[in-house]
Amino acid sequence: MKYIKINPADNVAVALEDLSKGEVVEGVTLSMDIPRGHKIVLRDLKAGENVIKYGFPIGHVTRDAAAGTMVNHECIKTNLEGLLEYSYNPALVEIEAARQRRTFKGYRRADGQVGIRNQIWVIPTVGCVNGICQEIVERFKEENPNHPGVDAVVCFPHNYGCSQLGYDHENTRTVLSDMVHHPNAGGVLVVSLGCENNQLDAFRELVGPVDEKRVRMFVTQKVKDEVEYGLQQLREIYETACKDVREEVPVSELRVGLKCGGSDGLSGITANPLLGVLSDWIVAQGGTTVLTEVPEMFGAETILMNRCQDKATFDKTVSLINDFKEYFMKQGMPVYENPSPGNKAGGISTLEEKSLGCTQKCGGSIVRGVLKYGERLQVKGLNLLSAPGNDLVASTALAASGCQIVLFTTGRGTPFGSFVPTMKISTNTPLFENKPRWIDFNAGVLAQDEKMADVAARFIDYVLAVASGEPVNNEKHNYREIAIFKQGVTL
Repeated sequence: MKYIKINPADNVAVALEDLSKGEVVEGVTLSMDIPRGHKIVLRDLKAGENVIKYGFPIGHVTRDAAAGTMVNHECIKTNLEGLLEYSYNPALVEIEAARQRRTFKGYRRADGQVGIRNQIWVIPTVGCVNGICQEIVERFKEENPNHPGVDAVVCFPHNYGCSQLGYDHENTRTVLSDMVHHPNAGGVLVVSLGCENNQLDAFRELVGPVDEKRVRMFVTQKVKDEVEYGLQQLREIYETACKDVREEVPVSELRVGLKCGGSDGLSGITANPLLGVLSDWIVAQGGTTVLTEVPEMFGAETILMNRCQDKATFDKTVSLINDFKEYFMKQGMPVYENPSPGNKAGGISTLEEKSLGCTQKCGGSIVRGVLKYGERLQVKGLNLLSAPGNDLVASTALAASGCQIVLFTTGRGTPFGSFVPTMKISTNTPLFENKPRWIDFNAGVLAQDEKMADVAARFIDYVLAVASGEPVNNEKHNYREIAIFKQGVTL
């Protein structure tokens, strides 16, 4: 299969591999070479006429486009503009509960959560103590190079915790607090400077009750040797965490973040639909999936709104969308400044096209919950989360909501990892073959005539293996970091 016409209503097809001038697509002879992932005009289009892909308009052509040519960002303009009014027109399809219940091996925590890793995290309250936190971790690893019983001991430096106001200050406090409560952490050491805005006493109050054997906090300005003091705290945390063991737990305890980045024209054809199948499968198992990247819902938001379980959930989704649009407008920025240069090079031309592909990651499940940035999961099933499209910020937000893993589709490739396992799924086989240190699973085989059911079965088995302890590439190479959403001024 060299190309695909996704929907019968489409007036373009998508090249699944590089096509040459003279080849025939849907009865149309190509008058030019078409790179993989790009759109082929199937009938003559007049200037101003809509381009139809996925069965929906993805923008309009700015000049005449002849059948057999390529349309890309140079000749397509978005149809999106301004704020919209929405009405609730429910189109709900209940996902049937799975008859065969699957399990994975995870860590049951005292608060009822289940982790898929048993790690110890060192978290600074402010960027000023990043170096101290890193030195404590390095010293501990020198003493315990293999640290048996614990998957990893990791420091998560960041730039914030002071000189912030309003939402920015609260975002920092909230995300760090979310990390303290995350089930992938068997233990946490919180390190404060002492004079920062993110004062430790107030942060303790935000965090609430904790197991003092697993969570320790201290102020470096109040101890003589902060590294030795922190190291002793870490030793004591380790003595508790290293005794944790995996046990069989149902997939209903799994919480999976859905993310894409460096997308290309195959994202909405291979990897994102594969995640959609997985998302529906997890929901059928009684588990939870979370979709974010609100600016990349613009143009496809009504699909999600009409899948909301009730009017109250619909209203929250409307606020999710319009609040983000107003955020752009208050900053004096264009609301629909998307896709990125890499997206365009890969065949994505407008935000509508990107969003229609992006939202396929959540399958067809009913939307059960809508989360604000930094808010933790409360209901099972499909949830929407407020966060920007930025890969590091959005992945951190997914993890902070309580997701134990982030599944990340990409057509261009990226090596980064968040503070939970960040699995990379390639949209095309060449990327999988060229970047084995980055990519964990290849969905590109779906463009090479492998059946979705077969690929999805392998993918489900792989996700459960990772949930049971098999490391992904970002963990193997220790690519782990956090990025907190910043909106306002820095003092």
